[in-house]
Amino acid sequence: MEVGNMSRLATWVARSDEALIAYVNRHWKCRVLDLLLPRFTHLGGATATIGFLVAWYICSEEDTEMWALTGLLALGVSHLIVQILKWLLPRIRPHLKHEHLHSFPNSLTDYSFPSGHTTAAFSVAMTFCLYDATLTYLFIPIAIMVGYSRIYLALHYPTDVLIGSVIGSLTAYAFVETLPF
Repeated sequence: MEVGNMSRLATWVARSDEALIAYVNRHWKCRVLDLLLPRFTHLGGATATIGFLVAWYICSEEDTEMWALTGLLALGVSHLIVQILKWLLPRIRPHLKHEHLHSFPNSLTDYSFPSGHTTAAFSVAMTFCLYDATLTYLFIPIAIMVGYSRIYLALHYPTDVLIGSVIGSLTAYAFVETLPF
């Protein structure tokens, strides 16, 4: 692809991202989500994801405790990938760039691309779903809602969330497929 075409594609993606987040911010707001999503979003944070994996390891049967170790590896590596990408591709968070967006009190001022919370949610969710497909009905909706909450709260653009979900999913897949347990 030519440089000019790449530039046009990047411009189109950026404009689409801004239009989508503005649409969600203007038209998909409601009091219930305003109450729930600022809390729900933390299910993709370090405390929730690491805490869940440690609890699973401690409380699980011997045949499933390795799922938690695989999840911790996927979580750690995906987090490293996210931090490298945030450094290589700095992108200002939507709530900082667009003051007209309805946001919620937060202290996040680091870069937004890709979404670390979404990456974490998908790395944990996909690890467990790849080991036991019946868990898909529980874990994938939670991961999707974490991603949506990041957009709803104006903390991330849709592509931040999309790429985060891909990084988390692929990292989980790589570990589940290559580890001997």
